[in-house]
Amino acid sequence: MIDEFAKEYLHSDLREIRETMLAKLDGLSEYDIRRPLTATGTNLLGLVKHLATWEARYFGEVFGRPFPETIPERGTDLWATEYETREEIIGRYRRVWEHSDATIAALAIDSPGHVPWWPRPDVKLFNVMVHILTETNRHAGHADILREQLDGTVDAPGQDAAHWEARRAEIDRAAKAAERL
Repeated sequence: MIDEFAKEYLHSDLREIRETMLAKLDGLSEYDIRRPLTATGTNLLGLVKHLATWEARYFGEVFGRPFPETIPERGTDLWATEYETREEIIGRYRRVWEHSDATIAALAIDSPGHVPWWPRPDVKLFNVMVHILTETNRHAGHADILREQLDGTVDAPGQDAAHWEARRAEIDRAAKAAERL
């Protein structure tokens, strides 16, 4: 009983955060979803492409259920070329969800898998679900910051620009005061 509850709980959270990731692209130009916003080149569309790539690998090959499409090679999954469209990357991510969801539905939470690139490669579906949920949430946090850098959008209902300006000024004042101590 607890196994099915845990599986559904994790799966529900994964479905929710996937949608959150895609919402970060809403209303932005092609340039803004692709442009590097950190020294390492992190960008919103690249994060989506990366999540699609690794979710396909983890819920695919790890359980002997390979994703039926070609997925990007390691090292090419964190950015989109000029020839890859937003629709193509989002569409692939949604197809990966369907494939992953089918794997999750078909397997028990303690079904074995094998992650050859992990130090302890023998895993259970539970391990992979927790890993993908953790990674997707981690990258959603990155996406929150990138989106805020782009246009000031913050996922905090009820807070307006004046609130955030005052908060930032308060934090800046505290930082300057701490430096003088």
